Amino acid sequence: MTKKKLLPSKKDFPAEWYTTIIKLADLADYGPSKGSIIIKPYGYAIWENIQNAMNPIIKQKGVGNSYFPLLIPMSLLEKEASHIEGFSPELAVVTIAGNEKLEEPLVVRPTSETIMYNAYANWVQSWRDLPIMMNQWNNVVRWEKRTTPFLRTSEFLWQEGHTAHATLNEALETQKWAMDMYKNIYNNYFAIDGCIGNKSKAERFSGADETMTFEALMPSGKALQAATSHNLGQNFSKPFNISFQTKDGADEFAWQTSWGLSTRSIGGLILTHGDDDGLVLPPKLAPIQVVIVTVNMSDDEMRFANELKTILENGNITTEIDTRDDERFGFKLNKWEVKGIPIIYKIGAREVENKKVTAKARFNKEEREISIETSLNETTKWLDDIQTAMLANSSRNLAENTRTATNYDEFKSIISTHKGFVKVFWNDNSEIEEKIKKETTASSRCMIIDHHEKVGKDFLTGEPSSTEWIFAQSY
Repeated sequence: MTKKKLLPSKKDFPAEWYTTIIKLADLADYGPSKGSIIIKPYGYAIWENIQNAMNPIIKQKGVGNSYFPLLIPMSLLEKEASHIEGFSPELAVVTIAGNEKLEEPLVVRPTSETIMYNAYANWVQSWRDLPIMMNQWNNVVRWEKRTTPFLRTSEFLWQEGHTAHATLNEALETQKWAMDMYKNIYNNYFAIDGCIGNKSKAERFSGADETMTFEALMPSGKALQAATSHNLGQNFSKPFNISFQTKDGADEFAWQTSWGLSTRSIGGLILTHGDDDGLVLPPKLAPIQVVIVTVNMSDDEMRFANELKTILENGNITTEIDTRDDERFGFKLNKWEVKGIPIIYKIGAREVENKKVTAKARFNKEEREISIETSLNETTKWLDDIQTAMLANSSRNLAENTRTATNYDEFKSIISTHKGFVKVFWNDNSEIEEKIKKETTASSRCMIIDHHEKVGKDFLTGEPSSTEWIFAQSY
């Protein structure tokens, strides 16, 4: 069976293509409970690379990694009214432990604001105790009705940052810093472009004054909420009594933020760059950047392969030699292509004799001959060029599939025929947004952050508006 038959068409059968590629590329498998997945070593290695990219940035900001308990007493979750209201349909609750009914139910962590802020209240008395800035790499559970591996699962991995500050300005600066970090990570590591803006009242995080979001546009024309950063104001510090004495001796409540990026990002990576032959991984997140495949696994070929591997690894290029002796050469090439390896080196008798390799890029199928003397410099530059070109592709998709509507009829026509991002003037109104969702299945993705004053008309009501928004159907 050929690889073309293994993978359904991405364009014609996107859902089947997506789930098939996850299994064929050995990223993950389905777990035994509803909506759960098992992330296999190759898939988890991508998550580790994301962590390795983000951790230095987080720590440089002065945010320390920490860990808080998985089980949260229900009373803590109920302290902030809108928070519990927003999460209640998705909660998984433990009521029995050790064969005994618990006096108070325990919620399996859907997010950690409440359990962390209960501790923050004990740690903060004076302005000297602020800011508190902590991050967690952990798992959370949200009982989803419809699940898709990575994109929407009942249990998923993420990082969640939580900070408490003496002033609102400090909190707002941190909220913006987090969103700038996410944009940097998506642009420079995932090679994914997108839009930053504020969520609508209906779409913002439960308990937040404002939610910033990074919205990516997938090739299907659907939006993916890729990361969020929240200004929590004093909405949690007041019920949890995170209060402190200011320098002037007054009593004040802390100003807070939370921000997160999850393994949903891996789903976005697959959707953005994958094709009908499998994954296409950007070099900076690829667990293996170069795979060396020999034709016959002869002693001469293997010596040459190991010589090249040493050269590349000394230059910090992650390299693997395929040493399987129970697979044909062509099968190996297909296998690594499906797994999205950025560059494949092919070595046969001719390559050994000429001290050159035949190399092929996964991204655009370009082939080159590379000599052993120039292999490190050429491959390093090639990987950089691939990373840049993949981001350019994403940016092009974003630009070509962002359209403008001036009225509701134009809006509905674009959503039904083109999908993609639709830019409109709109006055944030939850009732109107619900009507739009019901009639088009599209929702507001974000209010575009623009420091220039603009004036237009609300695309649905015709009333004056000074805010531009992006709407789209979403995952």
